Amino acid sequence: MSTTPESPLAAGRQVLVDGFEIPAALCDAAGRVVIANAAFKALEGPGRRQLLVGASVFAAFRAARREGYGEAPIETPRGVWRGEVSLLAPDVWLVRLSPPSAASTGPAFPAADAGRGQALLAAAPFAMARARGADPLRAALDEANPALRRLIDRALAPGETLADLITPASLAELDAAWAAPADGATLGPFEVTLRGERGAIAQLSLARHEPEVWLVYLLDISAQRAVQLQLAQRNKMEAVGQLAGGVAHDFNNLLTAIRLRAEDLLSRHPLGDPAYESLSEIRETVGRAAELVRKLLTFSRKATVQRDTLDLAEALGELEVLLRRLLREDMRLVTEYGRNIPAVRLDRALFENAIMNLVVNARDAIRASGQGGEIRLSSRRVSPSEAGRLGFAETAASDLALIEVADDGPGMTPDILASVFDPFFTTKPVGEGTGLGLAMVYGAVKQAGGAVIARSTPGQGAAFRIFLPAYVAPPRLERPGPAPSPRTTGRDLSGRGVLLLVEDEALVRGITARLLRARGYEVLEAGDGDAALELARAHAGRIDLMISDVVMPGLDGPGLLAAARPFLQGAPVLFVSGYAEAEFSDLLEGAPEVSFLPKPLDIKTLAAEVKRRLEEGRDDA
Repeated sequence: MSTTPESPLAAGRQVLVDGFEIPAALCDAAGRVVIANAAFKALEGPGRRQLLVGASVFAAFRAARREGYGEAPIETPRGVWRGEVSLLAPDVWLVRLSPPSAASTGPAFPAADAGRGQALLAAAPFAMARARGADPLRAALDEANPALRRLIDRALAPGETLADLITPASLAELDAAWAAPADGATLGPFEVTLRGERGAIAQLSLARHEPEVWLVYLLDISAQRAVQLQLAQRNKMEAVGQLAGGVAHDFNNLLTAIRLRAEDLLSRHPLGDPAYESLSEIRETVGRAAELVRKLLTFSRKATVQRDTLDLAEALGELEVLLRRLLREDMRLVTEYGRNIPAVRLDRALFENAIMNLVVNARDAIRASGQGGEIRLSSRRVSPSEAGRLGFAETAASDLALIEVADDGPGMTPDILASVFDPFFTTKPVGEGTGLGLAMVYGAVKQAGGAVIARSTPGQGAAFRIFLPAYVAPPRLERPGPAPSPRTTGRDLSGRGVLLLVEDEALVRGITARLLRARGYEVLEAGDGDAALELARAHAGRIDLMISDVVMPGLDGPGLLAAARPFLQGAPVLFVSGYAEAEFSDLLEGAPEVSFLPKPLDIKTLAAEVKRRLEEGRDDA
C-alpha cells in the first residue's frame, strides 16, 4: 500500500478518507487497499497484508458496481466487522468498517452520517454532488462540494439540476445517451460544456447510489481541451500552409511565363499599337495575381524574408502615423508602448503589413457595428509564465515581446474564432476582402519564430496577441564590410558575359534565356541542378553569373551553389524563386555574393539586377 500520495488527486483522496472517524479506505477492483485513514491502519495492524478477500467481500464489490452500494462482513485482527462498500469512481471503491454490534448506517451519505459525507464531498479535488430522482439530468442536486462551486463560478441554487448547468447542445447529447442506457451502475464519462461566461468543459460521470439517487462527478478539463484545440489548429494550419506553398510555387512559374511573354510582346507593340492596351491589361492582371500569391507564401511561411533587428517601440511609433490615417473620424487609436521591450529579429515589411492588417480588421469590425469605437495598440515585455497565462502555448526560454491589437467591436462567435486565420475565410461581403489578411499575419509571425493568438467574446470585442522571441545579437568578430553598391538606374540594360541559367520550368527557362540573349548575353541553359553542375564543370572559369531557381527536383538551388563553388571561382549568384524555406533566408544573410529576386519576374528588373551584379564583380576584380 502506498502511503505517499503521488498526485493532487491522490492527495485529495487521502484527505477524503481522513475525514471519517471510523476505519475507511479506498480499494481497487482486486480488493487491494490503495489509501487508508489512521483508524483503518490501526485496526488492520502493521503486519497484515492490505488486501480484502472473501466471497462476501467481492459480492459487495459487485453489488456496489451494479447499485452503487454493497455490504459484507470483513475479517480483521479485532474480529469480523461490517463493511460498507460504495462506488466512488470507476474502479475505485470506498470501504468503511463498523463494529459488529453497530447498527446499520445504510448507504453512503445517510442523514446520521452527514458530517462524514460532507467531509468526503468537501475533500474531493473534483466536483461532486448528489441527484435525487429517476432522471439524473433533471433531478435536483444537493450535497454539492466546493469544487462544484468553483467550476460553475457560483453557489448551486435550490432545486437546480444538471440540465440547468450545461448548455443545450450538451444536454441533447446526454439525452440521446440516456435513451440507450449502458449496462452497470455507472454512466460516462461524457464531455459537456457548462453554461456561463467561462464556458468550462468538463467530463461528467454518473454513478447510481440507490434506485433514484445518483452520485454526480464533474472533472474540469478546460485547460486540456484548450491545448488539444491549439494543437489541432496548428496541425490544420501546417497542412493548409504546405498546400498553399506548393500551389504558390507552381502558380508563380506560370505568372512568370505570362509576364515575360507579355513584356516581349509589348516591346514589339509599343504605345499606339492596337494591341498595346490589351497587353498592358494582361501585365497589370499578372501583378494583381502575384500579390495574392505573395500573401499565400507569407501565410505558408515560404516567403523569402530579409530580417532586421527592430526596436518595437520605435517601429510601432513610426507606423502609428499611417495607422491613424486608416481610421474613420469616429474611431480612436489608443497606443501604449511599454519600456524595456526586447529587440526582435524579423522582416520589417512583413511586420508592418501584419500590424496594418490587424488594425484594418479591427476597424472593419467596429464599422460593422454601425457606431464608433476604440482600437488599442500596445506592446510590452512578458515573462514566459505571463505569456502562458495570456494563451501562449509554446515553451519559452526567456522573455518575449508582446504586441496586442484589441477593439471594442461586436466580437466573434466561437465558430468564426476557430477559422479566423484560415486562408480565404472572411465574414465581409463579397468583393470587400480576399480573406488572406489574417492568414498573412499568421504566416508572418510564425516565420519570425513567434505566435499569434486570437481571443474574443461575442459583444465584448476581440484581441489579437503577437508573441515574438527576444533577439540577442551575437558578438561581432569582424568589422562590417562595405555597403552594397547602388542599383543600376540607367535605361541601358544590355551587357556582356556568360550566364548559367538554371530553371526546371521549360516555359520560363526558354523565354528568359531568349530575352537575356537579346540583350547581349551568352546564356547556358540547364533544366535541373545536376545538369547545371555538369555545365559549371565544363565551363569552369568562364561563367560570370549563375541565375538559379531555388526549389527544383533533385539538386536544389542552395545545394547546387555548394557543389558548384569550385567551378564558379567567385562568380556572383542570383537566385530567382517564388518559394523558399527559412534556411534559404539564412543563406542570403550569410553570403554577400548571393542575391535574390522573387517571382514572378519582369525582364527589366532581371536585366537590371544581372547588369548590376556583373559590374560589381568586375569592379571587385
